[in-house]
Amino acid sequence: MRSTRSPSWPVGQDSPRSPSTPTWPDGPGPWWDGSEHVLILDARGEPPPSEALAAAVAELAAGRVVAIPTDTVYGLAVDPFRPGGIQLLFAAKGRPRRIALPVLVADEEQAESLVGALSRSARALADRWWPGALTLVLPRPADLSADLGGDGTTVGLRCPAHPVPVALCRAVGPLATTSANRHGQPPAITAPALALALGDSVSLILDGGPCAGAASTVVDCTGSDIACLRQGAIPWEGILAAFPT
Repeated sequence: MRSTRSPSWPVGQDSPRSPSTPTWPDGPGPWWDGSEHVLILDARGEPPPSEALAAAVAELAAGRVVAIPTDTVYGLAVDPFRPGGIQLLFAAKGRPRRIALPVLVADEEQAESLVGALSRSARALADRWWPGALTLVLPRPADLSADLGGDGTTVGLRCPAHPVPVALCRAVGPLATTSANRHGQPPAITAPALALALGDSVSLILDGGPCAGAASTVVDCTGSDIACLRQGAIPWEGILAAFPT
């Protein structure tokens, strides 16, 4: 296993080897973390650096777990249609399979390629808050082959307001994701914190700088009326504002 208990250092420089007072370098990578190295690539900028995106696409295509920045917190991502990726993601997180994985999409069109036409309420919310910190829980179509866990009746979709996951979704397709933390622990909002907590469970970390830190708001759109499953970055009043009377 790759250790993440040592500080990072720039490629080409010797490790500082002072475990009692670990420090992280400032500025863009790439950095190597730990004695057996977890690569952290700088992904800051809009558009993000093509080299970082290409490396992430290659890892995702191989069915591996990539840690990515988003507009909320750092996330762990896999291609849900690659064999073995979902199992690795559940294992990295320590997440019970009874809790389904949400999916990131590039836009409404990609969302509808997964679940079909959005309901009127889901479309109103997507039009108002996508891209952004809103996860829509929708009925799962019978022909969606990805095993996302849960009871298989619903799927949570989100279009993030961050160039890295959007670019990856455009290159790879929808991504199964979960916040970058062990189950039950606080999510990581910086790449160094992520590396210390989960570096031995991921193949690559894209460093987008600090994330906002507020989780997405989750809204159930499976019934005739919407329901708040989790209030996050978007207050419930903002959700209701998508439905003017």
